[in-house]
Amino acid sequence: MHRVAPEAGSASNPASSPAPSPNGRAIILVVERDPHVRALQEYFLDEAGFAVEFAPDGVAALEMARAVAPYIIITEILVPKLDGLALCRAVKKDPALRGTAVLVFSILAAESRAREAGADAFLMKPLADRRLVDTVRTLLETCSRASTQLPTGRSSAGGSQP
Repeated sequence: MHRVAPEAGSASNPASSPAPSPNGRAIILVVERDPHVRALQEYFLDEAGFAVEFAPDGVAALEMARAVAPYIIITEILVPKLDGLALCRAVKKDPALRGTAVLVFSILAAESRAREAGADAFLMKPLADRRLVDTVRTLLETCSRASTQLPTGRSSAGGSQP
């Protein structure tokens, strides 16, 4: 099932809200060092109707997030240059990324540390396709509901229940 992404931000501050990809699918930015896990994440998320972008490290992810305005960033904790928790803190402090949810997905039992860093969700590896997709959909729905209260004009159009 392909989901249509909620509308992007208003013309007065377009970078403050995530934007859909050119084909209307919600953009998910993934920061994962394991190529096998990356391939599985891409397959599961693409099959669920999301546009998937990848960053090789935390610094590149922050730059890409500012450029493509993803709805969700999925990050492993142990990524090069800027670890996933530092990336999460940077995203949450950046006004241009305030509408972006962060899902920390790790082999480390670090849910409390992820929450302290501002993560919206935490998943423990190994990868489970349904759990990953369901968590992403829940985050999108939560972001869609919360966005109706933001002054940017981002609405929850297309944010139907999964």
